[in-house]
Amino acid sequence: MAEICLVTGSTGFVGRVLCPRLVADGWQVRRAVRRPDAQGDSVAIGDIQGGTDWSQALQGVSAVVHAAGCAHVLKTAGRDMESEFRTVNIEGTLNLASQALAAGVKRFLFVSSIKVNGEGTQPGAPYTAFDLPAPEDAYGRSKWEAEKGLRALCEGTPMQLVIVRPPLVYGPGAKANFAALIRLVNSGLPLPLGRLDNRRSLVALDNLVDLLAVCLRHPAAAGQTFLVRDGEDLSTSDLVRRLAKASQRPSRLLPMPGFARRLMLMLGQEGIHKRLYGSLQVDDSATRERLGWVPPLDVDQGLRRAVVDFPEGR
Repeated sequence: MAEICLVTGSTGFVGRVLCPRLVADGWQVRRAVRRPDAQGDSVAIGDIQGGTDWSQALQGVSAVVHAAGCAHVLKTAGRDMESEFRTVNIEGTLNLASQALAAGVKRFLFVSSIKVNGEGTQPGAPYTAFDLPAPEDAYGRSKWEAEKGLRALCEGTPMQLVIVRPPLVYGPGAKANFAALIRLVNSGLPLPLGRLDNRRSLVALDNLVDLLAVCLRHPAAAGQTFLVRDGEDLSTSDLVRRLAKASQRPSRLLPMPGFARRLMLMLGQEGIHKRLYGSLQVDDSATRERLGWVPPLDVDQGLRRAVVDFPEGR
């Protein structure tokens, strides 16, 4: 009989692709959902928090992939995001892991974030899994606190912890900043993003899902923290050019004048400035060496998949 894997965040950007992949790998997937649905492989658990009851969802489960969480892109007026991050990302995660341990789960895979490492890197100094974490915002801090709590909980127990910290994940259905960039490229308007020499690591959704699937079964994954990336880092200018090519659109890039960058900072857009002009590189060589893992898609393949079903695509 197939082993059961519980997947949280099963209807999300990562989970909706991960679940069928795990089924293809021979797992019996049980999807944790907020509200009951018509599919027979789901269990409704309500909101994820410190008091969530996971007993029904965890019956007979061998492995858990915890991909659900309160995302840093959610910024709604009137909401205390720091408190929400703590409730969902820390208390909710540790409550699930504690009940998983009591239920006899063998492996707990936590989808964290590269924001645990920080917000940017210097040239030639990519983040590694062995760096001292330095999260700079509430979201990154909540993921780091969850990681620390999970390690303490799993230490000396039979439940094996695996942590994966992805950078920006892109693919079909991507939203927020990546979707906005695709719309800008598809608009055909000249973009002031030319001649940028920054470098940013990205990971295609299919590549991340492939690594998660490997981490569930590989014996060398137990107890490890893994960084992940595609095989090539891109400048923002390169990313726009490659997106345009994937969308079969022309790329029109203009240099950004220095005063415009300074204006962006003066207007309080430091986060956007960092993402457009700063570098954030990841060294995932330890991941590849330990697991013998190679991402199945290159950057151009990943970008083509990301834009093919985009509403305003080619």
